[in-house]
Amino acid sequence: MDTLFTKTNDCLVVIPQKRLDTENSPEVAEKITEKIQDGEQKIIFDLGQTDYVSSAGLRVFLVTAKLLKPKKGKMALCNANNQILQVFEISSFHSIVKYLDTLDEAVEYVCE
Repeated sequence: MDTLFTKTNDCLVVIPQKRLDTENSPEVAEKITEKIQDGEQKIIFDLGQTDYVSSAGLRVFLVTAKLLKPKKGKMALCNANNQILQVFEISSFHSIVKYLDTLDEAVEYVCE
């Protein structure tokens, strides 16, 4: 799997490496689902090392948000490059999931 999982404060930080696409998104979604079932309620996707997000990658974000909602969990995305931000804007994804510029801002928002 080309995705790192780490903890910052009380938040799970998911760091996809290079791409989040049809090749790796099912495995990433499965790992996040397991973590949510194990009690994680605060998740940040740090996209600083991610070059590309496909529609399958967007589904990972949506599935995560849907799983967190009944648990009153919180999530955010941060550090996306211009190409990923453009995909968010075109798909109106930014109106569904909170995006912040930096990891520090995301930690402050999610882990408050």
